[in-house]
Amino acid sequence: MKRTPMTLLGAEALRAELKRLKSEARPNVIKAIAEARGHGDLSENAEYHAAREQQGFIEGRIKEIEHKLASAEVIDPTQLTPNGRVVFGAVVELEDQADGARVTYQIVGEDEADIRQGRISVTAPIARAVVGKREGDVAEVAAPGGTRSYEILAVRLG
Repeated sequence: MKRTPMTLLGAEALRAELKRLKSEARPNVIKAIAEARGHGDLSENAEYHAAREQQGFIEGRIKEIEHKLASAEVIDPTQLTPNGRVVFGAVVELEDQADGARVTYQIVGEDEADIRQGRISVTAPIARAVVGKREGDVAEVAAPGGTRSYEILAVRLG
């Protein structure tokens, strides 16, 4: 089985969602199905069909999370010793060499990526370009509008 890198926080978030789905969402939808069954004819019962559809979604999400957790290689960034290099879980401050714009990203697993929160996937082009480099290095990133250069201003563990 292919191991997928994930931060400790990402794994904890998935475990919390799994617990909520199993302890709250699943019992609630089972109750809704039972109530809808009590309303009679199932062939024309929209509540029943909606509850069954919701149940399918919940069960699918439970299986998906269980699979992700089973294949996860949980990495606690605070336990790494990167010696100043950009590694998985690191928070990296970059400066665009073309316009001086600064951005800060944490490099995380694919399932944890959320650009609005400054978390990018380890498989993203910019992450692949900076991993292994140090503060002061310049990373070249192939972008749709052409190659962009970013100077690594700071690296810290997340």
